[in-house]
Amino acid sequence: MMKSIQALSQELANTRLSAPMGRVTGIAGGEIEVSGLERQARIGDRLVLRRGKKDDLHGEVLAIGADHIRMLPDTAPERASIGDAVLLFPTPDFAPDDTWIGRLIDPFGEPLDGKPMLRGVENRDLMAGPPKAASRRGLGKRLSSGLSILNTVLPIVTGQRVGLFAGSGVGKSTLMAQLAQNMEADVVVMALIGERGREVNHFVKEVLGPEGMKRAVVIAATSDQSALVRRRCAWAAMTVAEHFRDQGLNVLFMADSITRFAEAHREIAVASGEAPALRGFPPSVTPLITGLCERAGPGADGQGDITAVFSVLVAGSDMDEPIADILRGVLDGHIVLNREIAERGRFPAIDVSRSVSRSLPSAATKEENEMILAVRKFLGAYEQSEVMIRAGLYSEGNDLVLDQAVKIWPELDAFFGRAEPEGIKGSFNRLALLLRRAGSGR
Repeated sequence: MMKSIQALSQELANTRLSAPMGRVTGIAGGEIEVSGLERQARIGDRLVLRRGKKDDLHGEVLAIGADHIRMLPDTAPERASIGDAVLLFPTPDFAPDDTWIGRLIDPFGEPLDGKPMLRGVENRDLMAGPPKAASRRGLGKRLSSGLSILNTVLPIVTGQRVGLFAGSGVGKSTLMAQLAQNMEADVVVMALIGERGREVNHFVKEVLGPEGMKRAVVIAATSDQSALVRRRCAWAAMTVAEHFRDQGLNVLFMADSITRFAEAHREIAVASGEAPALRGFPPSVTPLITGLCERAGPGADGQGDITAVFSVLVAGSDMDEPIADILRGVLDGHIVLNREIAERGRFPAIDVSRSVSRSLPSAATKEENEMILAVRKFLGAYEQSEVMIRAGLYSEGNDLVLDQAVKIWPELDAFFGRAEPEGIKGSFNRLALLLRRAGSGR
């Protein structure tokens, strides 16, 4: 009760009955120049251009000059004109609360599910730094994921940061939903950055479902919203994750996708005058992404951990494009989804040969590591000779490892796509049985 009263008091304290006003003095290139607010505005403050009671144009302070500010509107500035009134509102406070679990909210902490919601009592900085390097713990225990392949060959441990690299339509969102439902965690925080509005609703209600939402907070910014709002979505979601981490909880953070986060930043950077460098991305995109990733991971003593999965859209499976390349260098592993695997009907369509978990070998016992190495040996032998096998040119007896790989391949492929309700031990027991069959030739 006391906490609710404090939250309500905070809401009342943040309610503003008046706001400074300026006037539009110029409109060009999707930006609006406003005079009269340059002495009061700060970067990131919100602006409202009055076009009518039900048709206000919202935006954000992008730049501040000596005699004007530049406003980046959330939507196209149609019907805006010289002399229109513009109201200034300070950067909204962002105060996560435990009651946000099970809710769909926007990057400003406002509900998107039509239900009332109170803010927490402590305002948090969206751009907070990570815990100090010297105080952070190491990676923790291996986590059960609900999938055989991630329980064994590609383990994820507490505090690990993993990249999920995929093109469109290969099961990325479905895999993330499976992890959100089944991965060991106290709370799941998901950022849906630049998603289509219909897909946000479908993901929450159908893909994630009521069971998944019981421990989840979903922060969404749809593709029609401004680049500033889409970029803010990732920071807001990470701030929510840090709220729960600071309570000693183990948090699963998921961002879909970092590519759209970077694209939103590119729009803002170009509008601000920053020159593109990395295939159209500005140089500032590197510290932007690494800064977000560093906020995830193990906490300091007395805190919990943020285990993170960052999805990356790779056009044409180009793993060397700038965003994918930046993430590979900063994360603790990467999972690659393969379109060819998806087209033949195996989901999750994880390409094991191209995927890596940097939690190994520490995350597994000696016996488990031996099994993982055996799997990779058989997988490598089969893939090197796959064209010959499919062409009917393979003849048994010339290569013992390839013979075993051919025998084990159908079961191994089915194992990679298997859901695992029995946890990590159950997955390794099945894998051990499969490898014994290969060794015995049965």
